[in-house]
Amino acid sequence: MTKPIELCILAAGKGSRMKSSRPKALQLLAGRPLLEHLLTTAKSLTVENIHVVIGSGAKQVRKQFPDSDLNFIEQTEQLGTGHAVQKVMPHLGSGRVLILLADAPLVSQASLERLLEADCDLGVLTVDHPEPFNYGRIVRSGDQIESIVEERDTSDQQKEIKEINTEFQKADL
Repeated sequence: MTKPIELCILAAGKGSRMKSSRPKALQLLAGRPLLEHLLTTAKSLTVENIHVVIGSGAKQVRKQFPDSDLNFIEQTEQLGTGHAVQKVMPHLGSGRVLILLADAPLVSQASLERLLEADCDLGVLTVDHPEPFNYGRIVRSGDQIESIVEERDTSDQQKEIKEINTEFQKADL
């Protein structure tokens, strides 16, 4: 029997690098919020639940997406990607989890479907980036992801890691 799939979309960022008062998830791309693009793709998949971790501008995000099928989880203090995932953990069942970033709206349905075909319980779409500065580094122990370390928290050794979250990347597998 196939385990159910739950999506976790991390959408708590401020978007301060975007020089805007809008929360990052509500920044516009082709006239639509970044989160809307990703939700459109996510809803094309067969999933049990969609959890959206919100923080900065939480009220604005809830208002923009009044969809009752979304489980909004508030991250009042933004302490990085790993912290956002910790916030969603109590809301997850025993199925598989796919973690997506709201500010990576160009990931394709085909990429997500291929990722979901992988034999794993927790999937994170990553990419090797030749210049990983300012991206969350994927720290592994063998094939297992140990942590995702934000740029500001990386050690000198972790700065050498080229594997990153797919933030701002169009990653087709």
